[in-house]
Amino acid sequence: YIVTNAHVIEGARRIQVEIATPPGRDDTAHHSVLQPRSHLVPAKVVAVDDETDLAVIKVAEKGLPTLDFADSEEVRPGQLVLAFGSPMGLNSSVSLGVISAVARQLESDDPMIYIQTDAPINPGNSGGPLVDMDGHVVGINTLILSQSGGNEGLGFAAPSNIVRNVVQQIRKYGRVRRGEIGV
Repeated sequence: YIVTNAHVIEGARRIQVEIATPPGRDDTAHHSVLQPRSHLVPAKVVAVDDETDLAVIKVAEKGLPTLDFADSEEVRPGQLVLAFGSPMGLNSSVSLGVISAVARQLESDDPMIYIQTDAPINPGNSGGPLVDMDGHVVGINTLILSQSGGNEGLGFAAPSNIVRNVVQQIRKYGRVRRGEIGV
């Protein structure tokens, strides 16, 4: 199971995931740092949650490495983080920044809250992890607020506790179930 943003896969007719292939012991002489070895595998959409802009996809590969979720309630402004993604199609990019704010609500009636970071979140970083210095996912890179369309220091990530809840519900029920009060 792989978590990404819903807007990343929106409208896709076919989804493929590129998986890095580590060089074998005998392949080191043929390994290039400029062209990492990888292979593409088909993925299918398990479910999409538009309210959080999250999606879960699945690949048939086994034994892939994973990252654990951090407790996003423990994230604090000033904490160092790394944003992973493929901005502008430049695969396997990483940028460093700090948590600028937590529990940032972009519109007063929007139920979604975000972690704000100054780690560059550029087009193509969406769906990648925002990782703390212990290697735990504190959020999923989601959007930038910008007048120009480029990074101006206002990057936002879906907090890991929300992401974890969405992923668990999708895996268990095939969708996200929310309670409502009819007032």
